[in-house]
Amino acid sequence: MKKPELVVSCSTVTEVKRLIEAGADAVIIGEERYGMRLPGEFKLDEIQEAVVWAHEKKANVYVAVNKIFDNESLEGLFEYLRKLQEYGVDAVIFGDPAVLMASRSLSKPLPLHWNAEMTSTNYATANYWAKQGATRVVLARELNMEQVLAFKEHAELAVEVQVHGITNIYHSKRELVKNYIEHQGKDSAPQDRSIERGLFLIEHERRDQRYPVYEDGNGTHIMSSEDICMLENLPELMDGHIDSLKIEGLLKSSVYNETVVRSYRAVIDAYAADPDGYVFQQEWLDAIARLQDPERELSYGFFYKEQVY
Repeated sequence: MKKPELVVSCSTVTEVKRLIEAGADAVIIGEERYGMRLPGEFKLDEIQEAVVWAHEKKANVYVAVNKIFDNESLEGLFEYLRKLQEYGVDAVIFGDPAVLMASRSLSKPLPLHWNAEMTSTNYATANYWAKQGATRVVLARELNMEQVLAFKEHAELAVEVQVHGITNIYHSKRELVKNYIEHQGKDSAPQDRSIERGLFLIEHERRDQRYPVYEDGNGTHIMSSEDICMLENLPELMDGHIDSLKIEGLLKSSVYNETVVRSYRAVIDAYAADPDGYVFQQEWLDAIARLQDPERELSYGFFYKEQVY
């Protein structure tokens, strides 16, 4: 059986090395100027360092260029992509066609992974982007298992699915937290509105669920109150020939991410080696559960919900 790629988003060059050593086949990195919801900031020299090291270990490096571009943001985009191509980046993740158009002016093709977040919901649209040059589609996290498997069956490009971690549920380019602080008559300048602050929202009707919220140069992001965990159900995705399985490293420690990568690596390797004799080992899940935030439940996300779209 062909093994799916195991890919994880990383916060630092050190974490890139740590997670590849733990079993990741590929990493996702980037910088805030061009990418959104990144665990950490990678400047060009750090991207180059990560690529050199990862390639020595036969691993891939994907750079997120997935922000919502305005006219001002386009400045420097072509030169940035040219640098990524020069460094040997294995693919660029994009949602905005501006990235695709800029990449067409490069001296040679730069592999493109189309990720339009919650609008990547049907294979016909994905196949359109394949004809424009995309080599992979990152599926919307709101698709259920039946939709995911049907998507793969009809897709003309590789399919990536998130299998673990937090998901984005709301994004605004406005600085909502900054505006709220100033509405209270306070000075927002000294306030920490970053990932590290630990801000969250609570619904009046469901006070036991906390939704992390942070701001960066791309606006305000509100995240899910639970973490996807498909560890026990990976064989179903592997039987469906999903090409890439993503672990979202955002808002998690390196220790947690390394543990998650090791457990998913163990399941992928064990099932691929002997599908008929495969038996899930509870210790793989227990290792993650011991580090899981007690206020964040591990769930199947939308994979087994009857309808979403």
